[in-house]
Order: sequence, then structure tokens, then C-alpha cells
Amino acid sequence: MASTSSSTLPCEYDVFISFRGKDVRCRFLSHLSKALKDKKIKTFTDEELRKGEEISPELLKIIRESSASIVIFSKNYANSPWCLDELVEIHKCREESGQIVLPVFYQIDPTDVQDLTGNFGKALAVHKEKESPQKVESWKHALMKVSVLSGWDSQIIRDEVKLVDEIVNDVLEKFNNLSKSDDSYDHKLIGIKSRVEKVEQLLNDKKVIGIWGMGGIGKTTIAQEVFRRNRSKFDAHCFVENVRETMTKQSPNDVRDKVIRQLLGDKILHEDKLYLQDFTRRLKRQKVLIVFDDVEDRNHVKDLAGECDLYDEGSRIIITSRDSHVFKSDFSEEGIYEVEKLSDSQGLELFSLHAFNQNLPKEKYVELSKKVTNYARDNPLALKVLGSHLFRRTIKEWESELEKLESKSPQKIQDVLKTSYDGLAKNEQEIFLDIACFFKGEHKDHVERTLKAFDFYPESGIPSLIEKSLITISNNMVDMHDLLEQMGKDIVIKECKQPGGRSRLWNFEDIDHVLTTDTGIENVEGILLYSPWGNTMELSATAFEKMRYLRFAKVKHQTGLPNDFEFCPPKLKRLDWDYYPLESLPLNCCPNKLVELRIRDSKLTQLWNGGDKIQFINFTYIL
Repeated sequence: MASTSSSTLPCEYDVFISFRGKDVRCRFLSHLSKALKDKKIKTFTDEELRKGEEISPELLKIIRESSASIVIFSKNYANSPWCLDELVEIHKCREESGQIVLPVFYQIDPTDVQDLTGNFGKALAVHKEKESPQKVESWKHALMKVSVLSGWDSQIIRDEVKLVDEIVNDVLEKFNNLSKSDDSYDHKLIGIKSRVEKVEQLLNDKKVIGIWGMGGIGKTTIAQEVFRRNRSKFDAHCFVENVRETMTKQSPNDVRDKVIRQLLGDKILHEDKLYLQDFTRRLKRQKVLIVFDDVEDRNHVKDLAGECDLYDEGSRIIITSRDSHVFKSDFSEEGIYEVEKLSDSQGLELFSLHAFNQNLPKEKYVELSKKVTNYARDNPLALKVLGSHLFRRTIKEWESELEKLESKSPQKIQDVLKTSYDGLAKNEQEIFLDIACFFKGEHKDHVERTLKAFDFYPESGIPSLIEKSLITISNNMVDMHDLLEQMGKDIVIKECKQPGGRSRLWNFEDIDHVLTTDTGIENVEGILLYSPWGNTMELSATAFEKMRYLRFAKVKHQTGLPNDFEFCPPKLKRLDWDYYPLESLPLNCCPNKLVELRIRDSKLTQLWNGGDKIQFINFTYIL
């Protein structure tokens, strides 16, 4: 959900519920919490942090990072110093950051709270004997201020089901109004408002909407904003990222099951016909919003989402793609939005935000900035990357970079992007290439640990790449635009015509050729092997023998190995091997420099002796 203010950090929770446990826990609270979570509203109700005499810093942090707070005033609410401390913090958040605060008067008279009479007056009288006058006064002030806000009275709405529905619907409406406000957009998303509104117009009467445009033009950003602003209108929602890449690594069934889990909240999926019939029946009863981002093959959408008649009439599916062929036959022309290029003024503004941290170029840089935006062809990704690359550079440095661009013919977005890569230090280039080839989509801490084992200094390298707009960190996951990923892979491919002479290998056909023909040489530092589903690779016993400088290997899916398989790369730092087919590692396998070992879903029952440098092990086996 959207944060309550454009200046606040992203919210950890959507709703924080303040309550007196013994009054409401087993009935009203459980119903309200479930109803909120069913609407995909992330809700905090856990009592585990309620320990000790004073409210914990962790709990205060959760209140501050929530978009809204629901305060359930019940008979014994004011008896709890914990509840009253929460209320003081909630009121403070409302005053300082505009947090939404919603009071619920559960089986009590609201005037008892507002006038501090009845049970509330008695509780405060008891507290007055034990607490400081300042604390009691802060409790009184918070009680009177919050209790006069617009809320709900269970004595008026006696049907708890109806009461819960009204609260949840009001929360959804308030969140929707927040996300619709103009200031909810990131100030650096230039031109996004009009583009999002055009897609939203299609949402009104089109069941399937396509967002089409060249790489880097902002398709994903538009889809994310449409999803963020409209998801609260639906019973369930799901954003499927990087479909093109995901479908090369996972089976359609696995990806589809993840979509179903998110839409229906199922923890366990079954493959039998009865389950599929139940899934179809339940889905038809729900209004859902699904985004499939970066689709290359229109069959992938059918594999993941099925046919349109599976869904309620009010459901919507949004698809982004660079290829208009994806939309043919499945879309009417009116259901496709072709993303417009930024205007010259918008392109200049976006570039300036990244090059100067302001909306317009500095006076001496105006003409140079116009030339740069012309070379970038108003492509948002290229403008961001190039602007970040030129940030705080002198006019002479700008002129030098422009000369490089002018020498490129024909002008391509990749040429613009590579200018930023060429300006990186060697350490940063190595980190960039590793992320592009191996670690895109992995957890930040995991990537940092691995890069540190490679002696690549991620503590300084990753922030530098973020500053240059070459990578992003979202929800603690490392990501980069697919154009930048492809650029990194192109750089590696150009290292050598033969795959065995390159530093990094990720393409199945290339790896198959290298490992099955024993042509891998000392240049290979890393291998990421995702076997296409249904394919197996039969490795020779000495497939890795020549890879003396292999520092990273990740093998996923079925791979055949001979019993005399040899594997002893002396420089190996990280090994991931899913479905390892043997019961033990090779006898000669003793990687003294190994830091991280992940062997999952394997038959492995025996490791080697040693390995005292290993910091992380994830080991599961099949009985």
C-alpha cells in the first residue's frame, strides 16, 4: 500500500492494530485480522513484542512504519500501560506524518473514552498512583484526541460481520485515495501520471490490457504504478515479474502454482483434477488483478493464467512486452497501450534530476545536456544511467563522453548504457558482470556475502552501482533492468568467440558444449547452469578438469554424472548444486577456499573432510 506521505519511507505494515487482548482476541480481533489479510492488507497484531514493563523499540518502529492504525477501545483497554503507550505513539504519528487512525468502540460507550469516565476513568485513577503525572497526562491527551475521530460503534452496528466489512472497506477506500493522489508519485517518475491514467482508462472495460514499447521506455514502471494504485479494488492480486527470464529457469507448473498461491492464499497445492476444478470455481468467484511483466511468448500467458473465461467479469490481466506479436489474436486494438516516448522537455527534466539533482540543467551545461538527451533518444533508462554517470563531472569530462557517443554508429541505447559501464573501476565492473550473469534477483545479503568471498569489495562496489543507476535494491533483492543485464552478457560474450574462453557461462548450449567436449579452459570463472525442463546433461568425468580458476558454480535441474566424476577446482568459493545425483562428492573434491555450499534436493549423504572456511551451508537430500 502507499505510504501516508510522499516524504515518508515505504511502510513495513499496512495496518497496526492496538487492542486489549483478553477483551477481543478470540472473536472480533481474529475476524478483523483475517478479513484484512484476505484483502492482502499486511496487518500487525502479534503480541510477542509485548514483554517487560515498557513498550519496546521494535513495537514503536512498527507503529511508525505502518500506513494506518486501528485502535479497538474495549472495556479493559485503559487498564494496560502497553495499550496506552501504543496510543500515544499512534496519535504522534497522526500529528506528525498524517498516519490514518481509525477508532473502534467495541461493546463500550464512546463517551467513556472521550470524557474519561466509566472504566477509563477508573483505570486512569489507578495509573495515577503508580505513574508520573506527565505520563498519565500524555495518556489522557491521546485518549481524548483519538476517541473523537470518525470511527465505528459496535452498539450501533451490532452484527460483527457487517462491522468488520465496513471497517475493511473503509481501509481499502482510504488506501486507494492515498495512492490516487498526485503527490503519491515519485518525483523522479517524469511523465508517469498521464501514461498511468491512459492504462487505467483501459482497465474500465477491457479484461486484458497490453502495455507495449521498446526496452527501457518504462513499461514495467507504468505497470507497477497501475498495480499499486488499483490493487485495493480487487479481491486478490499478483504481480509476476520477469516472465521471459523466469520461464527459462522454472517450469510453467511451478510458476503457475506460485500465482495461484498468491491469488487464493493456498499453502499446499494439489495436482489432481478435483483441486483444479476447485481452483477454477474459486477463481471465478473472485475479482482479481494480475500483471505479467516482460512477456516474450504469448503462450506463456496461457500457461500461467489459462483462458480469460476462468475469471470473474471484473477481473483484469495486464501484460507488458517489447514484442507486439505477443498481443496478436488475444487482444483488441483498443486494449493495447503503446508507451509514448518522453517529450524533449520531459527527457531533459529526467536527465537533469540524475545529472544535477534538480529539474533543469545548470546554466553552463544546458547545450551539452540537450545533446545528451538527443543521443539517449528520450529513453528513460538511458537518460537515468547517463545522467548518473555524468553526475558531478566537469565540462571537459562531459565533452569527452559526448565524443565517445558521437563515434558510435548507428546510435543505439546499448551504446549509451555501455558508456556508464566503461567509466567503472575494475572492481565495480566485475561486480556488475557477476550480477548481470549470475545474481540478478538474489537477496542483497546473499550477494554481498558471495562477492566478498570473491574479494570484490561489495561494501563500496554495490552502492557505487546503485548511484550510477546500474542496479537497484528493492525489498532487499538485487535487480537490474533487462537491457543492462543483456549489455553485461554481451560484454562477456565479446571476450572470446569460443564459449570456453569466456569468464562467465550461463547459456545452456554454450555450457553443454564446453562441459561435454572438455573444452573449458582457465578463463572460466563462473558457471550458471539451468537445464531446460525435460533436458538432461551427461557430463564427462573430467568436464571441470581444466577450470583451474572456477570460483562460482551453480547447477540446477537434472544432470547426469559418471561414478568416477572428478571435481576439484582449487579456487572455488561458492557451489550450488540442486538435484546432485550421487551419494557422495568426488574423492578428490577438497575445495579449501570454499565459503558457501548449497546442495539441495539431492541424494548426497557424505561430504569431504575439511572445509573449515565454509560460512554457509544449505543441505537437503532425497531419501
